Amino acid sequence: MKLLIEAIGFGIATGAVIALGAVGFSVQFGISNVLNITYGSMMTLAAFVGYAFLQLNLNVWLVMAVTSVIVAVASVVFNRLLLEPLKRRGTSFVGVIIATVSAGIVLQYVIVAFVGATAHSFGQQSGRTVSALDFVFTTSQLIIIGTTVVLMVGLHVLLTGTKIGRAMRATSTNRTVARACGIRTERIIDFTWLLSGALCGAAGVALAITTVSFDFTLGSSFLIYMIAAAVLGGIGQPYGAMVGGLVVGIASQIAGAYWSPAYQDVIAFVILIIMLLVRPRGLFSTGTANRRLANA
Repeated sequence: MKLLIEAIGFGIATGAVIALGAVGFSVQFGISNVLNITYGSMMTLAAFVGYAFLQLNLNVWLVMAVTSVIVAVASVVFNRLLLEPLKRRGTSFVGVIIATVSAGIVLQYVIVAFVGATAHSFGQQSGRTVSALDFVFTTSQLIIIGTTVVLMVGLHVLLTGTKIGRAMRATSTNRTVARACGIRTERIIDFTWLLSGALCGAAGVALAITTVSFDFTLGSSFLIYMIAAAVLGGIGQPYGAMVGGLVVGIASQIAGAYWSPAYQDVIAFVILIIMLLVRPRGLFSTGTANRRLANA
């Protein structure tokens, strides 16, 4: 029983990181209709940018904030310079996906060209251990969980209680109608990529903090967890991605505790395959997301 509780605790901590990434991934698709596979490589970029700032003896949480801003700007530039021109030229949904896969590979090896293929580490950033009711967390894990909760609550308030949030939801439902109603959809798309890029940056640094060592494959290897979480919750649904991240995180850690850590990736794949077979639209999907995937 103690092993199960400890696994659930680690799963919650892992799920917080997955949720950070999966929500940004889902928001990008929900608003801009782009399934961005480059997202994993952007997380890797965030980890190495954070590592560079950490060498300046900056506080790791300040590093996370600064890195999030940098990756947010890089995300907007990436969309403006590559994806939007492709879409204006009539590139298909699948064609854009292929472009993001290619861009992700290029970004990976640009990172290798600058920092090499050797493993790096954020060092001893975990802090002291906190135990309660057989749950065991490090202070870093607790801060990451708290940060994720605050960001998710902030996203909820943004989407439901602000003018720009309503404009985002209108753009997600029907961009043409939203534009006809006076919404500047181009700016909404830019804001979406800025927001999702910030979540990507935070997730990349959080993942690097909780990983013993990492290399240029960090984000790409973690991408399957985020995709599984997004598909579980309903691709394009940020609230579903939050729940999906928690489920995938707990399930993978339980598998690692009772069988082998090698099964953690397998569990993510199993969840993804089962959802695609049984309920491909996800647990919390809407008709809009379903129609987009069907049209693609």
